[in-house]
This record gives sequence, C-alpha cells and structure tokens, in this order.
Amino acid sequence: MTDDMKILVTGGAGFIGSHVSEHLVQRGDRICILDNFNDAYDPAIKRANIQALADSSRAKVVVGDVRDQALLADLFAREDFDAVVHLAAMAGVRPSLKDPLLYADVNIRGTQLILSELEERPRVQMVFASSSSIYGMNEKTPFSEDDRVPTPVSPYAASKRAGELFCCTHQHLYGNDVSCLRFFTVYGPRQRPEMAIHRFVRNCLEGEPIPFFGDGSSRRDYTYIDDIVQGVLGALDHSSGFAIFNLGESQTIALSELVEAIGEVCGVEPVLDRRPAQPGDVPVTFADITKARRFLGYEPRVPLHEGLRRFLCWYRDQSEKVAHGSDT
Repeated sequence: MTDDMKILVTGGAGFIGSHVSEHLVQRGDRICILDNFNDAYDPAIKRANIQALADSSRAKVVVGDVRDQALLADLFAREDFDAVVHLAAMAGVRPSLKDPLLYADVNIRGTQLILSELEERPRVQMVFASSSSIYGMNEKTPFSEDDRVPTPVSPYAASKRAGELFCCTHQHLYGNDVSCLRFFTVYGPRQRPEMAIHRFVRNCLEGEPIPFFGDGSSRRDYTYIDDIVQGVLGALDHSSGFAIFNLGESQTIALSELVEAIGEVCGVEPVLDRRPAQPGDVPVTFADITKARRFLGYEPRVPLHEGLRRFLCWYRDQSEKVAHGSDT
C-alpha cells in the first residue's frame, strides 16, 4: 500500500484502537475514528485516549455506532476510504455470558453492516480484530491458524468466529482483501480497567486482594500493545485475499506466575482472593506466529516483564495526574 492512506478505524477511541490510530497518524495516514463512547467502562477514559489526536489535521472523530446503517452509508459516501480497521466490539468473555444477544448484535451484525458498505467498493481493504478465544478448549499447542475451531466456549468467542466467517464469505463474493487478526491477551497503557493486568496492578498498589480464579495453573499468551499495533500495520501493508493471522508473543505464563511477577514489579506481596474457575475461561492460550512472521513481518519485541514495567510506569503517571486534578 502507499503512504497517506485514508483509513476508517472503528472503535478507535478504545484501548487498542487509540494506539493504532496514533501510529497511523504518526506514519502519515489520515484516519476517521468511529466510536460510540459507550458506558461499558467510563467514556471519559476513551476521550482521554484520543486527546493526543485532537489537534491533528490527519484525524477526525465521528461519534456513532457500527450498528447505525444510515450513519455508515453516509460516512462511506462522504469519505473515500482506502481501508477499514474494524476494532469496534463488545469485548470480554465473562460479560458475554450475561448478555449474549448484545454481543451478537454488535460483534456479528455490526461487522456485517461494515462489510455491506464494502460490497461496491472492492478496492477497500479490511482488517478485522478477532480473538484467541475462538480456539476454545483446543488441546494442541501452540495454536495455529490451520487448527479446526468448531467449539468456542463463550458468546464472545462465538461472535468473533462468526465475524471471521462473514469476512471470509464477503471476500469470496466481493473481492476485498480481508485480514482477520487473532489477538492474544493484549495489555499495556490504556488497557481497560477491568482486565487482569490492570486490575491486578491496581489492587496490589491499593493493598486490595487480587481476584484469583481457579488453581492458578491456567496459562495465557500476553501480548504488549506495541507488538499488536505492529501486526495491525503489517496487515494493512501486506493484505492479499483472505487470511487469518495470530498476533501473540508466542510465550505463556501461568496465572500464579503472572501474579508473582506483578508483585515483584510493584514491590508488594500480592494478597489473593481465591475464587472458583469461571465458565467460558479456557486453560491455555498460546500463539504460533510463524504465519504472521512470514507474511506480515511480525516480530514481537516486548517481553512480559518489560511490558509490566512499562504498564506500571503509565499507571503511576495516570494516578498522579488524577491526584492533581488532571485527566490529560
């Protein structure tokens, strides 16, 4: 692809979306952020996420929902997009158990509405944010894009797999290049406050018990945000036909080891609030990134302990700003 692309970033004010948006602007692209600033968590956090883009002539923000068909039709008619980075979604495995209809509506119907706008725009490429959760209870590790994934174990996982299938069908029928990126447990600055690393760090520093589900043996492939952004940009630059890529660190750590590492970085002894294993959780996630390395030039560079250190620095900086009455 050429420099100076015009890109629609759905969910561009969220954790991953705001980082992707900043990097796109920094490399010279023009972006349009579409975000509904919903209350899944504090909308003020999302507004702060994109504050650095407020004065950029290369970024605009449209407040709206990906399920608003009239808004999408108007937006695509007015803007000559070269690509769509579709990150907007209801996120999280456990919340999806409580409201599966909402997850289906946003994650499946919302994705299909975006794809419908591309039917008469075959040159516009699409990058779709999928999830490692679609691998479900897969016992073969590391997880490969060629593995069969017939049994997702949460509505969130099922909605993301359905999104991949709609993307595959669309590419076959209409020819747009579509890359589906399976993100593996992304963390880093701006991570949503309910996510594990953010919550564990907060609880450690505030002397509160850490909610600890199961026996601590579950393992995750934690991926630092900068590495994920690298993969998203790689997909934009090397898209061809339909493809699925894992984006992870290709390293795993047990929950018990993660808590210990967070305690070390924070300089405190974590206190555990032991709870039963949760429905929808899987025992392991572990990415085979051979394909992303080969086709996207993807190469994760931030190991977990360094990523935790960077997150802690950001967290303390944000806490200091809040203490001084600033959210910038």
